Amino acid sequence: MAISLAKKGISYSVNNLGKMIISNINGIGDITSFMMKCLFWTIRPPFKPKLFFKQLYFIGNKSLFIILLAGSFTGMVMAYQTYFGFKIISVDSLVGPVVFLTLAKELAPVLSGLIVAGRAGAAMAAQIGSMKVTEQIDALEVMGINSIQYLAVPRIWAGTLALPMLSVIYLFIGNVGSWVIGTKVLMIDEELFLSKLGELMFIEDFYQGVIKSFFFGFIISLIGTYFGFKVEKGAEGVGRGTNLAVVWGMIVVLILDYILTSFLIRIF
Repeated sequence: MAISLAKKGISYSVNNLGKMIISNINGIGDITSFMMKCLFWTIRPPFKPKLFFKQLYFIGNKSLFIILLAGSFTGMVMAYQTYFGFKIISVDSLVGPVVFLTLAKELAPVLSGLIVAGRAGAAMAAQIGSMKVTEQIDALEVMGINSIQYLAVPRIWAGTLALPMLSVIYLFIGNVGSWVIGTKVLMIDEELFLSKLGELMFIEDFYQGVIKSFFFGFIISLIGTYFGFKVEKGAEGVGRGTNLAVVWGMIVVLILDYILTSFLIRIF
């Protein structure tokens, strides 16, 4: 009896694992197909710059406050943590460069990406999902308007452009926070702080973060719009689609960060 139950349990687990693998493979195929459609409709007229700039404003405006808040506090906390570590070996003047490098290459693009995935990615999925369940997307198609070109393409390219801009703002405000704490609170000599920052701050480090941000913005917007179009079953489906857009947006940002870091570190 016990052996029979164990066999049933193993069989059930293997079936579930198989279903999960097949589902994920199908999901990757679906989103790749969706991405190809978006790229195809990007280069086909009519172009819609007004929709693009509207989405660019929406994504930037939605995320700017939290980017400023998170950036300033990240810089201040990093200055504190770095200072007390570096003071032991008498290199506290390197607080500024270390905070800059960490923010520029890693924290500014990744944390900006996670914030945009939570704010704008969720909003994209919810807006398009609501239009789908209320049959507004069907109405667009009936009027001869391609829904992917009208709804997805402006959002994807606006997100791709908005995230690098938000990441640069994050980097700037983070360094301001680091300067304030380093020179005004921890009393590091201001001239030494700025001279070390000038010596060890390289444009290549800045490029790495900006390149990452372009990819993060594209993938977050692609995932957000994809799950919006996949919404089914009314309000419950909209909530589920929004949740999936946020979760998968964040997961893919973290995975993509590792891949891009491995690649970019060989170039710069």
